[in-house]
Amino acid sequence: MLNKTEVSDFILLGLTARQGLQHFFFISFLLLYLTTLVGNGAILTLVVLEPRLHTPMYFFLGNLSCLDIFYSTATVPKMLTGLLFGHQPISFAGCLAQLHFFHFLGSTEAVLLATMAYDRYRAICHPLHYALVITPWTCLLLAAASWSSGFVHALMHSVMTSQLSFCGHNHVHHFFCDIKPLLNLACSSTRLNMTLLNVVLGPFILIVLSYFYIISSIFQEVQSQEGRRKSFSTCASHLTVVALFYIPVLFNYTPPSSGSSLERDVQVSLIYSAVTPALNPLVYTLRNQEVRRSALKKMLEKKFFPGGK
Repeated sequence: MLNKTEVSDFILLGLTARQGLQHFFFISFLLLYLTTLVGNGAILTLVVLEPRLHTPMYFFLGNLSCLDIFYSTATVPKMLTGLLFGHQPISFAGCLAQLHFFHFLGSTEAVLLATMAYDRYRAICHPLHYALVITPWTCLLLAAASWSSGFVHALMHSVMTSQLSFCGHNHVHHFFCDIKPLLNLACSSTRLNMTLLNVVLGPFILIVLSYFYIISSIFQEVQSQEGRRKSFSTCASHLTVVALFYIPVLFNYTPPSSGSSLERDVQVSLIYSAVTPALNPLVYTLRNQEVRRSALKKMLEKKFFPGGK
């Protein structure tokens, strides 16, 4: 029999081992992380404090901003520590905890984006019944379903990963405990774990179906070019965020190829774990006139000029 030593902890090899790039990456991703906190925090505050934004679309946007803050926090601080101090040891339990929270928040965001697509489908394809269907209670249920399904999916990943046997070297070629680099270290079958990664396709298919009906409805029922432009404009921000999130996620996780480059996986992971959460507030701010010109201006006037008109 082979002499197998069970792994009790892991070593995160980090983003790069090149000394000349570590400080540059540290400053760059620290600024990006601060941008994520400030941008998403501002949108979340705006949605809570501004009564005009107490609508289903902005309720879901507030959930998205909250998710992006936690999602980035699950990985980026550990990455920044690694850039400063080199390879980071992490216990087996700590690694599973990081994997759980990362996939919990990521899966929740995937389902939430599908929920937002359904909201746009109802608003554009069935505008007369929108207020009857998308009620405040419905919004709470849809948000709760998004968070709950994300938690269950992550829990399945965590439990299944904890049952694997890890033997041999314990160096994780990543800046956090993601599922694919951990599966590469396992010395037992990982077929079910790899299959579970394809669950992310479910919400994506719902988004594609929603926009198929949206686009069909716009071309069939809206005759003027101006009307079509306005209809597409209401979906532009959401479609941009979907692309920023799903393109790198699908590229990295589906299909889960065993021969993929470790370096490429790390680079793609940077996009959806650090870059996308920082860009989402910018996308919604630039594309949405109500946030950019009206609500944000009104909130700032209340804060800094309380005696003004």
